[in-house]
Amino acid sequence: MLTPDPAVDTVEVVTVRRDRSAPSGETTVVRLLVLLPAAWSCTCEVSSDRVRLRIDLADGTDRSTVRHALREVLADTALYGWYQES
Repeated sequence: MLTPDPAVDTVEVVTVRRDRSAPSGETTVVRLLVLLPAAWSCTCEVSSDRVRLRIDLADGTDRSTVRHALREVLADTALYGWYQES
């Protein structure tokens, strides 16, 4: 895992597996990263039931944009059984 740069503002997003038949966190993090905008820089922590992403806010990206994009990504059938933790 990479260490976040404290000088860069980030958004932390946590997703959790609520359906035991859903793929593990190791598979899910790859799917999440592929579906999010390629230009976004982020670090991640992964366990079998939880994925934590820290997404850098840069180049006009704001918290609202990140949260909206994640909602859309989690609606993809490839991420069935995974939900954003409140």
